[in-house]
Amino acid sequence: MDLRGVFPPIPTPFRDDSFDADALGRNVDRWLETRVRGIVVLGSNGEAPLVDEAEADRAIAVVREHVPVDRLVIAGTGRESTKATIDASRRAASLGADAVLVRTPSYFKSQMTTPVFVRHYTDIAEASPVPIILYNFSAVTGVTLPVPAVSDLAGHPNIIGMKESGSDMGFVADLIDKTPDDFQILVGSAPTFYSALLLGARGGILALACVAPDQCVELYDLVQTNRLVEARTLQRQLNPLARLVTRVHGVPGLKAALSLVGYTGGEPRPPLRRVSEACLAELRKALSELNMPVS
Repeated sequence: MDLRGVFPPIPTPFRDDSFDADALGRNVDRWLETRVRGIVVLGSNGEAPLVDEAEADRAIAVVREHVPVDRLVIAGTGRESTKATIDASRRAASLGADAVLVRTPSYFKSQMTTPVFVRHYTDIAEASPVPIILYNFSAVTGVTLPVPAVSDLAGHPNIIGMKESGSDMGFVADLIDKTPDDFQILVGSAPTFYSALLLGARGGILALACVAPDQCVELYDLVQTNRLVEARTLQRQLNPLARLVTRVHGVPGLKAALSLVGYTGGEPRPPLRRVSEACLAELRKALSELNMPVS
């Protein structure tokens, strides 16, 4: 499975704290008007830890209904237990997911050693009907999937890649250097997308691509065609908005930005709360600087 390109990790729209399937479908249709490689549903920006199993399954089904077979649907299925992750991965496959994105378990942090991670992901890979993409997001989980564990797991035929959400390019370089050439590293930090591509990352699962998909794909294309000065300039232009919808304001900021550019962002699910008027002003400014129409 070829993971080259840009994937938006889409938010899950809620209305009155209920999953809004119609809004999700409309949003997906609009993302597919761009050249994104596919859709990631129920990642961190999809508020995956805040949805129940029935909502998760419905979200995957809705996305698959709207995404044609020539583009990928990647579903987040990470749970705290190996068994629950296997169950979620099997359901996702039955609903049409092409691959599953499996975040690290993290509740029992001190127990999450290299042998534990290797056993966890190996068991999932053996049981999953579709390929596995490892998912490391230390900033929210508080654990890090060690490079030796990734190097070991990269040899499994049903583990095809990894999403690394951090901005440590040394860590990204180690992942690329110590895994086989056909093991695909995707990054999740839009402000370092240019640098990661130069290191050999295959593509990106970027929150920014939800709001500015065309610009993210353009950055990817510029690097692939060795137009590096243009790529570096575009990266600098995108950085302010990228930071606002990730590190600064998180999922609520991402949803607010989507609403400003005509998607249905929906409300964040409590305990997350909508952003302030000051945040909206920051978002409007960053969007206007990219010449994006704002409602």
